[in-house]
Amino acid sequence: MKSEVEIVLRCYPQIYFACHKRHVRDLETNEILSSHQASILDHLDDVKPTPLFDLARHMGVTASTMSLTIDRLVRDGYVVRERSEQDRRRLDLRLTEAGVRIKKQQKVLEPELIAAVLAQLDDRKRAQALRGLELLAEASRAMIAAGGLSRFLKRGAA
Repeated sequence: MKSEVEIVLRCYPQIYFACHKRHVRDLETNEILSSHQASILDHLDDVKPTPLFDLARHMGVTASTMSLTIDRLVRDGYVVRERSEQDRRRLDLRLTEAGVRIKKQQKVLEPELIAAVLAQLDDRKRAQALRGLELLAEASRAMIAAGGLSRFLKRGAA
Protein backbone atom coordinates (compact mmCIF):
# COMPACT_ATOMS: atom_id res chain seq x y z
CA MET A 1 0.00 0.00 0.00
CA LYS A 2 2.90 2.38 0.74
CA SER A 3 4.06 2.45 -2.90
CA GLU A 4 0.48 3.07 -4.05
CA VAL A 5 0.19 6.00 -1.65
CA GLU A 6 3.49 7.34 -3.00
CA ILE A 7 2.11 7.18 -6.56
CA VAL A 8 -0.93 9.28 -5.57
CA LEU A 9 1.29 11.71 -3.66
CA ARG A 10 3.56 12.06 -6.69
CA CYS A 11 0.86 12.27 -9.37
CA TYR A 12 -1.84 14.42 -7.79
CA PRO A 13 0.36 17.53 -7.42
CA GLN A 14 1.45 17.20 -11.05
CA ILE A 15 -2.19 17.18 -12.20
CA TYR A 16 -3.05 20.06 -9.86
CA PHE A 17 -0.06 22.15 -10.99
CA ALA A 18 -0.90 21.63 -14.67
CA CYS A 19 -4.63 22.32 -14.37
CA HIS A 20 -5.46 24.49 -11.35
CA LYS A 21 -6.97 27.94 -11.62
CA ARG A 22 -4.56 30.61 -10.56
CA HIS A 23 -7.14 33.39 -10.39
CA VAL A 24 -10.90 33.70 -10.33
CA ARG A 25 -12.61 36.55 -12.12
CA ASP A 26 -15.93 37.84 -10.81
CA LEU A 27 -17.95 37.79 -14.02
CA GLU A 28 -20.24 40.55 -12.76
CA THR A 29 -17.65 43.09 -11.54
CA ASN A 30 -14.56 41.87 -13.42
CA GLU A 31 -12.73 41.83 -10.04
CA ILE A 32 -9.90 39.26 -9.86
CA LEU A 33 -9.52 37.10 -6.77
CA SER A 34 -6.57 34.84 -6.06
CA SER A 35 -7.21 31.11 -5.90
CA HIS A 36 -6.47 31.40 -2.16
CA GLN A 37 -9.18 34.01 -1.68
CA ALA A 38 -11.62 31.90 -3.69
CA SER A 39 -10.76 28.85 -1.59
CA ILE A 40 -11.61 30.83 1.54
CA LEU A 41 -15.01 31.63 0.03
CA ASP A 42 -15.46 27.89 -0.59
CA HIS A 43 -15.21 27.34 3.18
CA LEU A 44 -17.91 29.88 4.04
CA ASP A 45 -21.69 29.85 3.83
CA ASP A 46 -24.26 32.60 3.36
CA VAL A 47 -26.55 31.29 6.13
CA LYS A 48 -24.47 29.46 8.73
CA PRO A 49 -21.74 31.73 10.13
CA THR A 50 -18.17 30.47 10.44
CA PRO A 51 -16.01 31.79 13.28
CA LEU A 52 -12.87 33.53 11.98
CA PHE A 53 -10.71 31.60 14.44
CA ASP A 54 -12.12 28.23 13.25
CA LEU A 55 -11.53 29.12 9.61
CA ALA A 56 -7.95 30.21 10.34
CA ARG A 57 -7.22 27.02 12.26
CA HIS A 58 -8.75 24.87 9.51
CA MET A 59 -6.64 26.59 6.85
CA GLY A 60 -3.46 26.39 8.94
CA VAL A 61 -2.87 30.10 9.53
CA THR A 62 -3.10 32.45 12.50
CA ALA A 63 -6.28 34.40 13.13
CA SER A 64 -4.43 37.66 12.39
CA THR A 65 -3.21 36.34 9.02
CA MET A 66 -6.72 35.18 8.14
CA SER A 67 -8.11 38.52 9.27
CA LEU A 68 -5.93 40.34 6.72
CA THR A 69 -7.30 38.22 3.88
CA ILE A 70 -10.86 38.58 5.17
CA ASP A 71 -10.38 42.38 5.28
CA ARG A 72 -10.04 42.47 1.49
CA LEU A 73 -12.94 40.07 0.95
CA VAL A 74 -15.12 42.28 3.19
CA ARG A 75 -13.94 45.46 1.46
CA ASP A 76 -14.72 43.95 -1.96
CA GLY A 77 -18.18 42.86 -0.82
CA TYR A 78 -17.77 39.07 -0.80
CA VAL A 79 -17.89 38.47 2.97
CA VAL A 80 -19.72 39.98 5.95
CA ARG A 81 -17.91 39.99 9.30
CA GLU A 82 -20.04 40.38 12.43
CA ARG A 83 -19.91 39.71 16.16
CA SER A 84 -21.43 36.42 17.25
CA GLU A 85 -24.74 36.75 19.07
CA GLN A 86 -23.75 33.87 21.38
CA ASP A 87 -20.26 35.20 22.19
CA ARG A 88 -19.60 38.88 21.44
CA ARG A 89 -15.83 38.23 21.49
CA ARG A 90 -16.13 35.95 18.47
CA LEU A 91 -16.10 37.23 14.87
CA ASP A 92 -18.39 35.31 12.54
CA LEU A 93 -18.06 35.27 8.76
CA ARG A 94 -20.79 34.79 6.17
CA LEU A 95 -20.86 35.07 2.40
CA THR A 96 -22.68 37.94 0.76
CA GLU A 97 -24.67 37.47 -2.44
CA ALA A 98 -21.49 38.31 -4.39
CA GLY A 99 -19.53 35.74 -2.34
CA VAL A 100 -22.12 33.07 -3.13
CA ARG A 101 -21.86 33.98 -6.83
CA ILE A 102 -18.07 33.49 -6.78
CA LYS A 103 -18.38 30.25 -4.83
CA LYS A 104 -20.80 28.88 -7.44
CA GLN A 105 -18.58 29.81 -10.39
CA GLN A 106 -15.34 28.73 -8.67
CA LYS A 107 -13.72 25.56 -9.91
CA VAL A 108 -10.47 24.25 -8.46
CA LEU A 109 -9.29 23.11 -11.88
CA GLU A 110 -9.48 24.89 -15.22
CA PRO A 111 -11.75 22.93 -17.62
CA GLU A 112 -9.75 23.96 -20.69
CA LEU A 113 -6.50 22.75 -19.14
CA ILE A 114 -8.09 19.45 -18.12
CA ALA A 115 -9.32 19.00 -21.69
CA ALA A 116 -5.79 19.68 -23.00
CA VAL A 117 -4.30 17.11 -20.63
CA LEU A 118 -6.94 14.52 -21.53
CA ALA A 119 -6.28 15.17 -25.23
CA GLN A 120 -2.70 13.93 -24.66
CA LEU A 121 -4.09 10.43 -24.04
CA ASP A 122 -5.45 7.98 -26.58
CA ASP A 123 -9.05 6.80 -26.11
CA ARG A 124 -8.10 3.68 -24.10
CA LYS A 125 -5.74 5.48 -21.70
CA ARG A 126 -8.20 8.36 -21.27
CA ALA A 127 -10.97 5.91 -20.32
CA GLN A 128 -8.63 4.16 -17.85
CA ALA A 129 -7.55 7.47 -16.29
CA LEU A 130 -11.14 8.66 -15.91
CA ARG A 131 -12.27 5.35 -14.44
CA GLY A 132 -9.41 5.51 -11.93
CA LEU A 133 -10.46 9.00 -10.86
CA GLU A 134 -14.07 7.86 -10.53
CA LEU A 135 -12.97 4.99 -8.29
CA LEU A 136 -10.86 7.27 -6.06
CA ALA A 137 -13.76 9.72 -5.78
CA GLU A 138 -16.14 6.86 -4.92
CA ALA A 139 -13.79 5.62 -2.18
CA SER A 140 -13.45 9.21 -0.88
CA ARG A 141 -17.23 9.63 -0.66
CA ALA A 142 -17.51 6.28 1.14
CA MET A 143 -14.87 7.34 3.67
CA ILE A 144 -16.67 10.64 4.31
CA ALA A 145 -20.00 8.83 4.71
CA ALA A 146 -18.39 6.45 7.21
CA GLY A 147 -17.27 9.30 9.45
CA GLY A 148 -14.59 10.98 7.45
CA LEU A 149 -10.90 11.43 7.83
CA SER A 150 -10.87 12.38 11.51
CA ARG A 151 -12.50 9.05 12.46
CA PHE A 152 -10.01 7.19 10.25
CA LEU A 153 -7.00 8.99 11.77
CA LYS A 154 -8.21 8.32 15.33
CA ARG A 155 -7.92 4.61 14.64
CA GLY A 156 -4.23 5.18 13.94
CA ALA A 157 -4.45 3.85 10.40
CA ALA A 158 -2.60 6.77 8.85
